[in-house]
Amino acid sequence: MCIGVPCCIKTIDPIYHNQAQAEVNGIICNIDISLITQEYDESLIGQWVLVHTGFAMSKLDEEEAQNTLLMLNEMQEEEADVAVLFQSQDRF
Repeated sequence: MCIGVPCCIKTIDPIYHNQAQAEVNGIICNIDISLITQEYDESLIGQWVLVHTGFAMSKLDEEEAQNTLLMLNEMQEEEADVAVLFQSQDRF
């Protein structure tokens, strides 16, 4: 099963503009944002993105991100694969 996880961009590397740090449920992960921007775009800080295998695939509005996180959090009680997403920085 492939799952994209909503994450909030916290920082963007000023030298490597395609690299950012994002947060979900208190976990900070390094992500590649080259699929959503090709230049340093400070306006992305605080924005929500859907992350899959370390790549930000698309932008999300905060309401959609929060609803998706709510569903994923509910799913982790039933699905071990989903629970793993929220236990390690290396999973998204």
